[in-house]
Amino acid sequence: MVRTVRVPGNDNATSAPRRGLRYRRWILRRRHLMSTTAEIVNVLKSELKQARLTYADLGRELGLAESSVKRMFAKGDMPLKRIDEICRVLRCDFSELARKVADLELLRDELTLAQEQAVVGDKRLLVMALCALSQWPYEQIMGMYAFTDAEAVKHLTLLDRLGIIELKPLNRYRLKVAKTFRWRPNGPVMQFFRDHGVVDYFAGGFDGDCEMVSLVHGHISLPMAKVFQERLQRVAQDFAQQHLADQRLAPSHKRGFTAVMALRSWTFGPLRELLRDPNILP
Repeated sequence: MVRTVRVPGNDNATSAPRRGLRYRRWILRRRHLMSTTAEIVNVLKSELKQARLTYADLGRELGLAESSVKRMFAKGDMPLKRIDEICRVLRCDFSELARKVADLELLRDELTLAQEQAVVGDKRLLVMALCALSQWPYEQIMGMYAFTDAEAVKHLTLLDRLGIIELKPLNRYRLKVAKTFRWRPNGPVMQFFRDHGVVDYFAGGFDGDCEMVSLVHGHISLPMAKVFQERLQRVAQDFAQQHLADQRLAPSHKRGFTAVMALRSWTFGPLRELLRDPNILP
């Protein structure tokens, strides 16, 4: 049986507040527009962070203890009325919140093989993509790289077509990739960096201010290897978040760093040649 969901309309017999409540319930039922409660909570957390509001601040506005607010967000147990109250504190309406959750569903974790081939096929487009993923404003890109305005707009337009950004007026843009975005592990972009970047990167002495390199080898259990993998992922996320937080600093107060974090079951090539059984790695 096919069930039809009716969008609440301008029914004069229904009061405006009730229509709004029915509309919000309808949005929450639409699986292709709204995601899980966890994603709604994540968007609310992000909005609170951007507004520089703590759980204690929100609790005071809602008449709740900070511990109650923390528990509410941890459990994700929020009735529509409570979401409305939080939106009021954030000075946004539910439709705006719904749009942000819907946008979250559309964010890409990675590009297709063809899209990566297009990016890496043009060195200038690759540079523009890396700048966009770093959320550099247009003026910063133009100040750093020798693009003409026509070239820059052309490449931004191509990134828009590839679904990496949404190009806006005055050469502003919005990223359309998730925070978990990464290049395909064995895709064209990573292969490009293996071919052209690895030797150049490790040719440095790693002896400059705030630089380091460490090579550690050891035998550990698979569960602990998983723990270290998750730690490295968190460090990578922290690095990316700090990059965004420092965007407001003047260029003279920051410097470009590249962090490489990896964990692999691996034995160095020349040592593998000395193994009795190369199929059994130490």
